[in-house]
Amino acid sequence: MNTTLRRLASVVMVMFLALMVSTTWIQFFHADELNSDTRNIRSIYAEYGRARGPIVVGGEAIALSKPVDDEFGYQREYTDGKLYAPLTGFFSLANGTTKIEHTENDYLNGQADALWVDRLQNLLTGADPEGSSVELTIDPKAQQAAWDALGDQRGAVVALDPKTGAILALVSKPSFDPNDLASHSTREAGEAYTKLLNDTENKPLNSRATNWSYPPGSTFKLVTTAAALESGDYQPDTVIDAPSTYTLTGTQTQVGNFAGTSCASSGQMTLADALRISCNTAFLGLGGELGADAMDEQAEKFGFGKTVDVPFRADASQYDQDPDAMNTAQVELSGIGQGSVTATPLQVAMVSAAIANGGEVMQPYSVDTVRDPQLEVVRQTSPTSLGRAVSEKTAGQLTDMMKSVVESGSGTSAQISGVQVAGKTGTAQWGDTSKTNPHVWFTGFAPADDPQVAVAVVVESGGDLGGQATGGSVSAPIAKAVMEAVLNG
Repeated sequence: MNTTLRRLASVVMVMFLALMVSTTWIQFFHADELNSDTRNIRSIYAEYGRARGPIVVGGEAIALSKPVDDEFGYQREYTDGKLYAPLTGFFSLANGTTKIEHTENDYLNGQADALWVDRLQNLLTGADPEGSSVELTIDPKAQQAAWDALGDQRGAVVALDPKTGAILALVSKPSFDPNDLASHSTREAGEAYTKLLNDTENKPLNSRATNWSYPPGSTFKLVTTAAALESGDYQPDTVIDAPSTYTLTGTQTQVGNFAGTSCASSGQMTLADALRISCNTAFLGLGGELGADAMDEQAEKFGFGKTVDVPFRADASQYDQDPDAMNTAQVELSGIGQGSVTATPLQVAMVSAAIANGGEVMQPYSVDTVRDPQLEVVRQTSPTSLGRAVSEKTAGQLTDMMKSVVESGSGTSAQISGVQVAGKTGTAQWGDTSKTNPHVWFTGFAPADDPQVAVAVVVESGGDLGGQATGGSVSAPIAKAVMEAVLNG
């Protein structure tokens, strides 16, 4: 009898031990997986049942959680939802999180490791947990100016502080209202999300500022010029060929200048004048002379070929997927920002910002400060250098050349009274050119002698002017409005 009892007791002990090990294993090693499982109703109620921290711009909350009388406890609301959607993203019961709501989620919901003291105090006092506030670098006046100036046109605007990399404005149109996705009705939120996904013509969920690449057109001539100056073989006053038309090497394809004009009656002009009037034929030849390796290396120094987290991820711009395989005609086209070259508005703004900053590229960022519920700083972003794109001498030469673009070249519409502006226009062909109007660009910075803001603007398909549009006529005035908003405080 005793032997039987001992055996039974042993079996029971083994079973209890197995149960304890199994439970511990699940609770410890699979905790994160279980907490993030969308079927975990307790996790969902816990997430929505706490006071999520606000996202703040200029001292005002642009995303906040308000108490509501339902099973979730708090409702996420977005003031000026469409204006800030490419930054805030959304916090949705049915569709998850994106952008700042996603990258800063642990701070916003109060669960970040840096907030362990607050969590411990809440545990001891029984107080309800609260999230931290996330303060953005955005200048609200610049953001609004960009939104208003872009109007109903499709495109994007990015403004940076060239000395720090702080994002001062980031606008994308068409946009969306994150309030539609924050509904506690999973049916309504799901239908709203599906509608946005199915809008394949406008694609409002895709930020044109950071996750949409365009041919940069003549704004890329800044990179081409930088490569030429850095080579040591060219100076701003170096005379280069500027024929009326240019035949791409190895082809019968002739490329002309805007509106079929001639850049110079002599067929030659200085590099500085070629940039000032944006002479295509001169830069086609220059791109071919420099070669794919030099062009690709210079583009990489400005940030091409790399993703950047701001803190949400911005897509990489590309000079070419395989520069070694490019033929001479493709390299020539790259000299004017056509062919295989693609760029996000953020990247184009980074090029201007680097020139404005004496040649040094700064890491773009949109989160300035994170504060706990007692408003104590728990995280502060420090400016970070990504490296040097060009020498200070080259940056100074490029600045002078860009000033002439605005003073007497293709970018006169960006002039600001009493302020020297440096800039570059762009007109970029895309798709079937017989059926599409070019995208139009402007990028630049101000004041030229002490830069406070660098900006890039792209307007799709010429915007309201269609085929009659140029970067100077459509995009430059938008950039001017944004720069003025920053400079005027």
